[in-house]
Amino acid sequence: MTAPARTTRDSAELIAAEEPVLAHNYHPLPVVVARAEGTWVEDVEGRRYLDMLAGYSALNFGHRHPDLVEAAHRQLDRLTLTSRAFHNDRLAEFAERLAALTGQDMVLPMNTGAEAVESGIKVARKWAYDVKGVPADRATIVVAAENFHGRTTTIVSFSTDEVARTGFGPFTPGFRVVPYNDLAALEAAVDETTAAVLIEPIQGEAGVVIPDDGYLAGVRELTRRAGCLFIADEIQSGLGRTGRTLAVEHEDVVPDVVLLGKALGGGIVPVSAVVARREVLGVLHPGEHGSTFGGNPLAAAVGTAVVDLLESGEFQRRAAELGVVLRGGLSELAGKGVVGFRTRGLWAGVDIDPAIGTGREISERLMREGVLVKDTHGSTIRLAPPLTITGEELRTALGALERVLAQG
Repeated sequence: MTAPARTTRDSAELIAAEEPVLAHNYHPLPVVVARAEGTWVEDVEGRRYLDMLAGYSALNFGHRHPDLVEAAHRQLDRLTLTSRAFHNDRLAEFAERLAALTGQDMVLPMNTGAEAVESGIKVARKWAYDVKGVPADRATIVVAAENFHGRTTTIVSFSTDEVARTGFGPFTPGFRVVPYNDLAALEAAVDETTAAVLIEPIQGEAGVVIPDDGYLAGVRELTRRAGCLFIADEIQSGLGRTGRTLAVEHEDVVPDVVLLGKALGGGIVPVSAVVARREVLGVLHPGEHGSTFGGNPLAAAVGTAVVDLLESGEFQRRAAELGVVLRGGLSELAGKGVVGFRTRGLWAGVDIDPAIGTGREISERLMREGVLVKDTHGSTIRLAPPLTITGEELRTALGALERVLAQG
């Protein structure tokens, strides 16, 4: 890494400077990142940290992957934005190749993950009215408890996280919440008004909660019988994270709609998409939905480069192979401060003995060991390193966790 241009303020000063001018909607760890490359980041004082969060999977290919940076630079020199009032020369290839990668027919490009979810909800409702024949304004969508699909007002309307909900009502109607991983409850909630079942194949924010074998296949079969859509939110779980291109592939399931984001922008620009069967996305007509920046040429260029990386299968293989190392390392820590864990590919939710510390406290101790992770509820931390991590780096992180747990 080349030497960065140093700021005149140190980490403590920069953190203090944020306090009066930034909305307090986050509680970040007290580290101020100034530069990064691959799996490593560096703060303004030059301290290096191993990134074991990867921007909640937005950085699946590591920081500043050379192929993605090159694609962005090339496009920056040509064209960055036209709006969708005009065509641009990068969008067709992006859509063609993303549809092929995911086994779908059509693409609706957006920007953020929450926008993809909102768009998926709109499309499902429109499909229910135009294709299924649900009476106007009667469409319902079934979702799972403990979900995390974003924080817009519609999305928090069907969240069960009171921190995300309290103070933001009135809430959008039309959603039914059932327990995750419970096919009987799901079947009981589906009726003739159901437009879609919207679930995460793995619940990330809830602590990397993995459903029982057969659950996703059961959801697919249930929705097929009921004549409603299966929408899989793969914004965190998709694009290589679990050892497959999509997490639903672990059960050979093809949803009607897949929501993508985070890694689709390569950690460079926000890119999201709804990918679906033609019958589903075909319900949209000009003027019914859109985004000024959705499908912009810079995003399309980076997104196409992301598809390039995934088409080889290298990153899916790495996630699967190194996932064995991750699981093995966590198994050795079971009973030594780790009271439970769940892994799929290079993704883990790790439950720490509450007597040792909260998830936040463990994250702060790991930061002092030079490893960055993020807590979720209670004493659970999440591990989601870039898929470019080496086995040695992964063992370094596990070693740091072992030392932190031994401190008690």
